[in-house]
Amino acid sequence: MEPLFRSGFLPDRAARLALADLLHETFGIDIRLLDRLGGPDPTAVPLAYFDAAGRCIANLTAFSLPLVVNGASLHAAGLQSGTVHPAWRGRGLYRALMTAALDHCARQGFEAVALLTDTPALYERHGFRTVPQNRFVGPAPPGASGTGKARRLDLDDTSDVGLLRALLEARQPVSRRFAPVRQTEMFLLNAIWEDGVRLGLMERENAAVAWREGPDGAFELLDVAGPAIPPLAAVLAALGLAPERVAVRFPPDRLGWEGEAVAEAGEVVLMLRGADGLPDGPFALSPMAVF
Repeated sequence: MEPLFRSGFLPDRAARLALADLLHETFGIDIRLLDRLGGPDPTAVPLAYFDAAGRCIANLTAFSLPLVVNGASLHAAGLQSGTVHPAWRGRGLYRALMTAALDHCARQGFEAVALLTDTPALYERHGFRTVPQNRFVGPAPPGASGTGKARRLDLDDTSDVGLLRALLEARQPVSRRFAPVRQTEMFLLNAIWEDGVRLGLMERENAAVAWREGPDGAFELLDVAGPAIPPLAAVLAALGLAPERVAVRFPPDRLGWEGEAVAEAGEVVLMLRGADGLPDGPFALSPMAVF
């Protein structure tokens, strides 16, 4: 029997769980965590094939990924969760899903489409191009020592989840050069999935900070969510940290601090399709927005 194509089925609990099973089997991730974090991305449109038993055997999900690039809004989409069950590979299912996803993005009027992959050659034939990413490293800003009054945010606490979601929904883009306007659900999942992530609430500034200790002992700033981005010196003061070195994983143009751009090395690359221009200067997608 030929597999059944379905799209936009997230309200169907059985189909949603079947998709979760496929992603857990192929990637080792559990998207069911979203059920306790406020639910899935309301803009997400999964495009998938199901077998006769109702098992999800292939998927590619499109979602809205509004961006700020060089200070201007870019109506962009993202593609994620692309996979085919091993037993169904080699039958053209993924190629069909890519066509369906790009057609969906075109109908919705998206100006650009982004994805992350470790197999860029697979997507170049569809018009995607790899764009380099950087981290920003340098000495900590002067005056960064402080009292450490930031409060830890706990994703096992429903009130903290609600507070963090509110900050993410009302956030100022973390950079004028390149940043997502909204990526709430992935921020929450990455806070659990990414190694060593710590979340702190700067109560006076009404901002949440995602950070961790880097492999060389440097302070690594992953993201900031709030109605205004506080300076890096204020972030370190609120966390009670006085590191010698800092690494920022997004363009630091709102932080009142400049670092040296260092090319990111890794197998997973960011690819874009349809965007006319790139940011004016080095940039990166925050690890908290990785999809």
